[in-house]
Amino acid sequence: MEKQIKTIGVLTSGGDAPGMNAAVRAVVRTGLHKGFRMIGIQRGYNGLLNGECFEMNLRSVSNIISAGGTILYTARCLEFKTKEGQDKGAAKCRELGIDALVVIGGDGSYRGARELAPRHPDDRPARHHRQRYCLQ
Repeated sequence: MEKQIKTIGVLTSGGDAPGMNAAVRAVVRTGLHKGFRMIGIQRGYNGLLNGECFEMNLRSVSNIISAGGTILYTARCLEFKTKEGQDKGAAKCRELGIDALVVIGGDGSYRGARELAPRHPDDRPARHHRQRYCLQ
């Protein structure tokens, strides 16, 4: 039987871009509405590797749409480009109980998510769908 997703992590990666806070807000509000536990990961993949995480709720994302940057902060992470860094990221997801990860960013963020997906802690295969890698 497939493991059920209970906890979703969300991170922003790479350079700031307009709409990142709106995307974080939408992901968190939707996840909470569907009954998921939501974990914010600060400073992108670097924050994932270092465990810079906190539980998010509706208050975490209230009044953030008009704020510049991203409330989760963002950073580039050279360590995550290595296999060792990606393995460390997967291990940190296991440690934090993160069953799925939403990555908001550009091409580098996408490549990081693509490399992390096959290292997911359970036996579900990564599923490729419309140029996005999803765990399901």
